[in-house]
Amino acid sequence: MRTARSGGRPTSIAKRPESTVGSDAITLRRVLKAARHQLKEQHTAEVSAQTIVNRHAWTIDQLIITAAQSTLGVLRHAHVAIIAVGGYGRAELHPQSDIDLLVLFSDRPTVTAQDATGQFVRLLWDIGLEIGHSVRTVEQCREQAMEDLTIITSLMEARLILGDERLLHSLNNAIQPVQMWPASEFLLAKRAEQATRYHRYGDTAYNLEPHLKEGPGGLRDLHMIGWISQRTLGTSTIRDLSKASLLSPAEYRSLVRARNLLWRMRNALHFSTGRREDRLLFQHQREIATAFGYRDTRTLAVEKLMKRYYRAARDIQLLSELLLQHFDEIIRPNSPASQWKVINRRFRSREGLIEMRRTDVFTRHPFALLEVFYLFQNDEELIAIGAHTVRQIRTNLRLIGDDFRSDIRCRTLFAEILRAPTRTTRALKLMNEYGVLGAYIPAFGRIVGQMQHDLFHHYTVDTHLLFVLEKLRRLRTGDIYPDHPHAVTLMQGLYKPHRLLIAGLFHDIGKGRGGNHSELGEKDVRRFCSRHDMSDADTGLIAWLVLNHLAMSWTAQKEDISDTEVVERFSVLVKNQTHLDNLYLLTIADMMGTNPRVWNDWKSQLLLDLYLATSRTLRRGLSNPELMSEVVLIRKNEALQQPALQAYSKDVITTFWEQLNQDYFVRHTADTIAWLTETLISAPLSELPLVRVRDRYEAGTLQYLVCASASDTLFSQITAIFDRHHMNIVDARVHSIQSGLALYLIMVLPVSGTEQSSVFLNLQTRDIRRHLLEHQREPQSRSVTLPRTMKQFPIEPLVTFPTTPTDSHTIMELTAQDHPGLLHQVAKALLQNKVLLTAAKVSTVGERAEDVFYLTDRDGLAINNQDIQKRIAATIAVNLSSM
Repeated sequence: MRTARSGGRPTSIAKRPESTVGSDAITLRRVLKAARHQLKEQHTAEVSAQTIVNRHAWTIDQLIITAAQSTLGVLRHAHVAIIAVGGYGRAELHPQSDIDLLVLFSDRPTVTAQDATGQFVRLLWDIGLEIGHSVRTVEQCREQAMEDLTIITSLMEARLILGDERLLHSLNNAIQPVQMWPASEFLLAKRAEQATRYHRYGDTAYNLEPHLKEGPGGLRDLHMIGWISQRTLGTSTIRDLSKASLLSPAEYRSLVRARNLLWRMRNALHFSTGRREDRLLFQHQREIATAFGYRDTRTLAVEKLMKRYYRAARDIQLLSELLLQHFDEIIRPNSPASQWKVINRRFRSREGLIEMRRTDVFTRHPFALLEVFYLFQNDEELIAIGAHTVRQIRTNLRLIGDDFRSDIRCRTLFAEILRAPTRTTRALKLMNEYGVLGAYIPAFGRIVGQMQHDLFHHYTVDTHLLFVLEKLRRLRTGDIYPDHPHAVTLMQGLYKPHRLLIAGLFHDIGKGRGGNHSELGEKDVRRFCSRHDMSDADTGLIAWLVLNHLAMSWTAQKEDISDTEVVERFSVLVKNQTHLDNLYLLTIADMMGTNPRVWNDWKSQLLLDLYLATSRTLRRGLSNPELMSEVVLIRKNEALQQPALQAYSKDVITTFWEQLNQDYFVRHTADTIAWLTETLISAPLSELPLVRVRDRYEAGTLQYLVCASASDTLFSQITAIFDRHHMNIVDARVHSIQSGLALYLIMVLPVSGTEQSSVFLNLQTRDIRRHLLEHQREPQSRSVTLPRTMKQFPIEPLVTFPTTPTDSHTIMELTAQDHPGLLHQVAKALLQNKVLLTAAKVSTVGERAEDVFYLTDRDGLAINNQDIQKRIAATIAVNLSSM
C-alpha cells in the first residue's frame, strides 16, 4: 500500500517487524506529549494561530502514519485509505479538537481487515488521541451522504493521510453536486441549519459567554462559507474567494484577521483547560486577556479583549452573509420575469433587494450613504440591501466626515429616519452593522462591541441602545399592550416621539470612557442636537433625559415611594409632566433592553406607582405639597370603600385603626390596608402567630402577612424561614400595633416554574407558622453553592449610611454578592446591634445585591452615631463572610 502524505512524498506502510504495539503506544504517547508541549510554548511565544493549527494537524498525521505502519501492515496489498475528515480534513486542528478519521475500503472489509482496523484505532486511543472514526466503503459513503447533511459536509473536507489515493478520488467523484446535494439544495439546507444554530445562541454574536465555534459570527460561519463555495464554485478557501473577486482585498484582510483572532483564542482555551472547550466563559476571558497582554486601565483588560472579539465576530457574520447572498445570486439567478424597479436616479430594487444603479453612486453622491437606509425604511417591500451595495457602503465609509455630517441633505435624511413611524430600529440596526451609524455619530462608534464585564448588562452597549429603541417601537405599535397598557397609551399619544428615540440612542453612549457616562452622554447629545438644528426646548428635554435616565429606576427600586417626601423630591427633579412621561417610557425601555431576566411585573408596578404618585404631585403643584394628614384621611376613606371591609361596621374598623400609627396608612394602598384590616380583625388571638398570603397579580408578586408578638428575633426568624422555602423577598415593611404585636408585610417574587396553587400556598403558610411557634434555636438559612457565573464576580460587601433629611429613620445601603440567605445574615446583624428594621427594598442587579434598609434604634429614632453605624457595617461583613 502506498500513500501520499500531507507533505507530498509517497510512503510505504509495510509493518515494521522490530516494533510491538505496546512499545509503540508508549513511544508515541511521549511524542504526542512533547509535540503538544512544544506547540503550547510556540503559542505562548505568539507564533501565528494558523501555524499552530497546521502544525498540530501535521503532527497528528505523523502519529497516525506510524500507528498504521504498526498495525495495518497485513493490509499492505488491500485497497484501503486512511482519510482525515471534518476540521482535521481541513488541516485546521486546534489542540483539543475532534480528530475524525474515515477508514475507506474499496470493498466490504474482511474479518482480518476489521481486526487490523480495530487494533489500529485502539492504538490511537492508547497514544492519547480522542478519535472519532468510521469504517466504510465508497458505496456506503455515497448512500449515507445522500441522506445526511452532516455526513456529506464532513466528506467534502476529506484529505488523504495514507493509503490508496484512487479511493479518495472515487469518493470525491461519488459526492459531487451532479450526484447528490446540488448547490441550491445544499445552500437551503445549510441556511436552515445556520438559523437553528443562531437561535440556540440567542441570534446574536454579542453573548456574554460566546461560543467561539458555533455562535453567530463564530468559526462555523467561516466553515459554512467554505462548504457552500466548494459546492458552488469548486473552491473552499478565503484566499480563493479573494482571487475570484468575491472578496475585496480589504474584506479578505478583515476576514483573515477575524479568523486568526478566533483561532488564537480557541487555541488559548484548549491549552488552558486541557479539554475541548469552545465556550469563552468569564474565567477564561480574564485569563486570555492577561495572556494576550491586555492590562486594566480605565477600561478593564477583559473588556478590551471582548470588544476586539465582538468586532471580529461582527465582521465574520457580516461578510459571511454577503458571500451567502452572492452564492444565492449565482445559484438561483433572478427569473426572467423579474424586472428592476427604478426608485430614483441612484437606486433600484428587485425581488426585495435595494441596489445602487451605478458603482460610483456613493463617491458622486455621498449623502446616498444615508439615503439608501431612508429608502429601505420607507418601502415595506424591501427586505434587505443587496450585497453589492453593502460592499460599496463599507468601502466608502471614509466619506463620512465633518463635511458629510454638516451637509443639510445628510442631516435631513438622518432626522427623517428617526421621525419615521415604522422600521426605524430596523434601519438603525443595519446602519450599525454596516458601520454607517458609528461613522455618522463618532461617539456611537466608540461603543460598538463595548461590553460591561458583569452579569447584569446582557448585551454590548451598542446592541443595548438599539434594543432600547426596539422596546420603544413596540410600545408605540402597541403589540405589548396587555403587559404595559398605561405605557402603550402614553407612548401612542406622546408629542414628538423622535425626541425620546434620540435620548434612547444616546443615554449610555458615554460608557467605556471613564467618568460619569450620563454627563458624557449629555454633552454628546447636545452636540448632536445643535448640529441637527433642534430647538432649545427639544435639546433641553433630550439632554435632561440622558443626564437623568437612571433617576426613576433608582428611586422606584431603592427608595420608599410611599413616602410623600420621596415623591416630592423626585417631582422637583422631574419639573413637569412632559419630562415625567418621557422619563417613564425611557426607563421601561432601558430596563427591558438591559437583560431579559431583569424585567418583571414587580418592577413594572413600582415604576407605575412612582409615575402616578409624581403625576399627582405635579398636578397639585410643587409649591403645594400634600400633607401626611391629608394622605392618611384619603387612604382611610378609600379603604372603607373596599369590598373586603363591607361586612364590618365603621366603628370596629376605626377602633382597630387607632392601634396603628399614621405610617401604616401612608405606606400602603387602600386595597392593601383593607386586606390587612379584614385579616387582622377576623382572626382570633389563638391563631397567633398569624400567617396569610395573597397573590398580587398586577405586580407579579405574593404578599405575605406575618403578625406575631413583638420580639427582637422575629425578623431574623422570618428571613431564615422564608429563605429555607426558597422565597425571594423584594420588599419588607414592619409596623407596630399598640397591643404588643408586630406586623410584617413581605413581598415575594415567585421563582419561575414553582407551584403557586392555593393548596400549595396554604401548606406553605402553615409550615411558616409552625416554625414561628417552635421555641427552639433560630432556624438556619439553607446552605447553597453559588452558580459558576456568580463565582466569577466576587464582590466585597459595602455598607453605607447616606445622609437623610429626616430624624425618623436612618437609611442603610448594602452592596454585596447576591447569595441565598443574605437577607437573613443582615437581619442577624441588626439583631446583634439592637437595631430595628422599619422597611427593606431588596434588589438584585446581575451578580450584585443592592439592598436598602430603613432603620431605627429601639426608641424609634434615627441612628446618627457613626460608631454604631460602623459597628453595624462590621457585623454585616463578618456575617456575610461566613456564608
